[in-house]
Amino acid sequence: MTEILLDAKGQDRLNILVQWAAEAALAGHLVPEQGDLQIIAHTKLVAVEGSGASVVQGWESTISWMLKQATFGVMDPFRHLPEELLSPAGIPTPGPAVVLEGNEEVTEVLEVLPKATSPSKLPKWEAAAREQVREAIKRYTKPLHDLKARDANEGDTRLVVTDILCEGLDYDKFRDLTTEYMVKQDFADYGVRIDKQLVAFIEVKRISQKLNERHLRQVQMYAVNEGIEWMVLTNGAVWQAYHLTGGLPVIINMAFEIDLLGPESLEEKAELMFLLHREALKRRRIDESWKHRAATEPKALLELILSEALLEQIRKEVKRRTGITTTPEALSEVIKTEIVDPKLMAKLYKS
Repeated sequence: MTEILLDAKGQDRLNILVQWAAEAALAGHLVPEQGDLQIIAHTKLVAVEGSGASVVQGWESTISWMLKQATFGVMDPFRHLPEELLSPAGIPTPGPAVVLEGNEEVTEVLEVLPKATSPSKLPKWEAAAREQVREAIKRYTKPLHDLKARDANEGDTRLVVTDILCEGLDYDKFRDLTTEYMVKQDFADYGVRIDKQLVAFIEVKRISQKLNERHLRQVQMYAVNEGIEWMVLTNGAVWQAYHLTGGLPVIINMAFEIDLLGPESLEEKAELMFLLHREALKRRRIDESWKHRAATEPKALLELILSEALLEQIRKEVKRRTGITTTPEALSEVIKTEIVDPKLMAKLYKS
């Protein structure tokens, strides 16, 4: 088999998959072989060819979930697997442990794991919050479809949004939500308070309304005037969370977007919606997710790659591997003109 060279993120994905496979094997499951895990870590696609394809297919939902968690910076996602993802699709947990022969790296991990190792439990508050979010998404899918089918007005959309906020995200409508929050003679749809502290604004549009820049500017004004970092735009189905970084000028970035009526899986929707749950917002989980995304977005990584220090390291590595002497300036030019998407370059220099 041809050796697969993984970048740093690919290696992180492989480490997660190997550790997961070790624990799944310890629980008695047949797990993918090391070579198949490398392919998945490299391609980020849960699909392989050959004799191991059926094993990988059985674990498709589990592996996809872990890769998604890793994208959001979750440490050791295999330790937080939902119960339904602990076994391959349609196969119950067996009794005695079964380890694939020839899966040397999994075997090595097993040797250093405690014999009674099992996936760590989520904190009670988090497990409860995640379950509450999942149930709410399932419960409100049909009402949202109905609203969309009859092109409900903004007032009717707001009623459903309030229910989602209260029943799905655990906000108290009297304690935590201030409707028609007044900001300099204008009114935000919701001001969100946690422990009496204003932490976010939510702006609601009718369900058929496509969220746009004008709506963002509206809620941005509220946030700037009140010194609030987080803003949410929603039409009931689509939820967009934005982060405001203060300064002159202020910087607005979308942290994430969820379409509750979109094709993504329930777990994918719930993973993002969880960040808006009252308990998650109280513990600033959304801030952790945002910091990771901001640090690893293409623009930030490109700035890092084009930094003087990193270009010098690349120059040295080119010399070590090929014997060719080049300059940081020459490398920078190749990266800018022949490797990077021109749209990303324009975005970098615009800022």
